[in-house]
Amino acid sequence: MKFFFRKGLVFFSILFLIAFLFSFSFSSSSKKSTKEELSSSEEPLVTNKDSLISELHRTLDGEFYLFYPLCIDTVYGGYFSDANYKWELSGLQNKMIVTQARHVWSNANASIFFRTKEPYFKYAEHGFKFLKNIMWDKKYGGFYNLVDRKGIPIKENGALIKQAYGDAFAIYGLAAYYKAFGDTSALALAKKTFFWLDKHSYDPKYGGYFQFMKQDGTPYKNGFMGVPPKDQNSSIHILECLTELYGVWKNPLLKERLNSLLLIVRDKMIKDKDYLQLFFNRDLTPVSYRDSSEESRNKNIELDHISFGHNVETAYLMLEASNALGIKDNSETIAVGKSMDDFALENGWDKQHGGIYDGGYLFKGEDSVKIIMNKKEWWSQVEALNSFLLMSRLFPNDKMNYYEKFLIQWNYIKKYLLDHKYGGFFWDSIDTAPQAEFSPKSSIWKCNYHTSRALINCIERLNEK
Repeated sequence: MKFFFRKGLVFFSILFLIAFLFSFSFSSSSKKSTKEELSSSEEPLVTNKDSLISELHRTLDGEFYLFYPLCIDTVYGGYFSDANYKWELSGLQNKMIVTQARHVWSNANASIFFRTKEPYFKYAEHGFKFLKNIMWDKKYGGFYNLVDRKGIPIKENGALIKQAYGDAFAIYGLAAYYKAFGDTSALALAKKTFFWLDKHSYDPKYGGYFQFMKQDGTPYKNGFMGVPPKDQNSSIHILECLTELYGVWKNPLLKERLNSLLLIVRDKMIKDKDYLQLFFNRDLTPVSYRDSSEESRNKNIELDHISFGHNVETAYLMLEASNALGIKDNSETIAVGKSMDDFALENGWDKQHGGIYDGGYLFKGEDSVKIIMNKKEWWSQVEALNSFLLMSRLFPNDKMNYYEKFLIQWNYIKKYLLDHKYGGFFWDSIDTAPQAEFSPKSSIWKCNYHTSRALINCIERLNEK
């Protein structure tokens, strides 16, 4: 889950906690039997390419069958956010620009992949209208970060804020919608959003983007609610979204911003560490508590740790941006991407079951990374699946044996992350979080964006000659 918004979305944290507390009400013996069953049945790896593609296709089909039309809000527009572990709509149903835009993108991307307009067009069009008519701020421009089910903007810490991360995903969904369905009004709104973001969020002094802005677009140059002004998560996804837009609009300023952000992510946010620093000051110096007291480190652990999921995801996103820019010699970007996957495999990979852990920490004076977050969230597992297969194509004979890691990872996902009773993906893998069987299947943080993107990418790569 994209952790740095939690402070601005307290209500969701409370709901999530309630859901998990509910899961703990089940008997410990039930949990134990589940874990014993899982550990006692080692499934053989599926290595036949046709079988792999078939399994990935079935899982992909399920992601769209389960989310739509269930999540289509025919009364107020947009998409429902909250569904419980049995795929029953329940909860506040607040709507966040990130998730709303991701639903639009997922359906547009699926339409391109499956080479058919319906039903994806009607689902995507439904979300596009909500973005254009409800979530766009008609007075100040930009997209509201969060609205209630009816579309009324919700204040966070007493203020209506906007986020570069959210506006970027609006660009992402709009560009894909235009690419899939040819609606020029969607491209026009994507361009409008890009220029709004460039005016208000882009930092002409140090480069990169301020994450938080006031309603009128004024950036919080020193951060918001204790969260630093710049971060890797918004940066890598702004990179992703500008990549999508550049694919349909070869604008010189857009190209300049995309190339600049690629270099910032690759050469400043990663540098020689083989992993991403999470948060940054305005001048892009990293925020670190490594030299602080234990109390200070623990208090700020979400601002300063190693996210293995973001490592493998960023390796893919950097290469996607580099390819879109048409960079002829992208050997440096490939080398950095490889080092990030290698780092995740060497330090965050569960060698017994498979899967990558959520977080680690390299403590001062120690040579090895310590796992401090041993859960394995759905998004990081599918991003690893996608990234390992990508690296296997680039380095087929490497000692890391990425293709084998891909096969193990897919086996792991089938065994510990896919819900074989109700369908879909658990929030966390149940080898380390058995209570995740009862976690939400959909929320403002969880839709089918990570999953469908990874599954489609893997199917396409496996189909390559």
